[in-house]
Amino acid sequence: MKLASKIIGGIFAFLFLVLIIICERDRPVDELIPLYANQDSKFMPILGMNVHYRDEGVQTDSVPLILLHGMSSSLNTWDSVAMGLKAERRVISLDLPGFGLTGPSPENAYNFTYYNKFIDSFTTRLKIKRFILAGNSMGGAISWNYALHNPQGLAKMILIDAAGYPKKGESGSLGFKIASTPVINNLLLYATPKFLVRKSLETVYYDPARVTDAQVERFHDIAIREGNREAALQIFKGSFTGSSKRFLDSNVPKIKDIKTPTLILWGDKDNLIGVNNVDNFLHDISGSQAEIYQNVGHVPMEEVPGKVVNSMLKFVR
Repeated sequence: MKLASKIIGGIFAFLFLVLIIICERDRPVDELIPLYANQDSKFMPILGMNVHYRDEGVQTDSVPLILLHGMSSSLNTWDSVAMGLKAERRVISLDLPGFGLTGPSPENAYNFTYYNKFIDSFTTRLKIKRFILAGNSMGGAISWNYALHNPQGLAKMILIDAAGYPKKGESGSLGFKIASTPVINNLLLYATPKFLVRKSLETVYYDPARVTDAQVERFHDIAIREGNREAALQIFKGSFTGSSKRFLDSNVPKIKDIKTPTLILWGDKDNLIGVNNVDNFLHDISGSQAEIYQNVGHVPMEEVPGKVVNSMLKFVR
């Protein structure tokens, strides 16, 4: 018993030492704005947050495109697509509450009801009455839930590798697996090593060689923005996987009630949300259409932005 206690104590001491070595402080947003905001960036005070967004393109467009990123991402995921769209359309990208330069929600809420309220408030402040939502991954789930919440406000909807249906054996990313593991995931509040960020990004892409040092640096810096790690951990622990997973599951049958014209775009090599979900959305959303990109992973808008731009413009014209 004494030997076992010593061994266990040694393991905990080792883990504590490792944690001290690799732990990182949160980075104040004021340090990150000069690095990751650009000349098109704006900040809107809303619901107690200073929301980072970019409003680009044809400002007379009365039905703009609003682009929603996925889990642990930011508006930067849309940079190349926004560049291709803005010659013809008004394009608005934003850092959702809990992510990017926007940071955590003062309400400490990250469920679909809250994001519906956030989108309502955001579009009201911009005096937008009708718009097109495009969402990737978690942003896709937020989009189709919003279509149920405010069908009159949505002219069209674009779902890109969208979350929603129960998973069926997808391998997932290392970072997401750790974040979903009880007890161990608490370490992510203090340590977000760059090697873990890189491995997670490499899983998101079909071709891991596409992951650059600059991307790893940006994702890492944004992840440790003040409050973002707590928000991400709360989402993994509850908002989308715990009590709100029941909320999400209860809403899945309601997808059949969606009447919004919908385009579904997917990478055929998505390891996080399998391409089989395309058939689910096509079956449940009457009149929807789909395109599947070959040899593309979870973020087609980053991997094949030109193809995504063409697909989106063809759909919204």
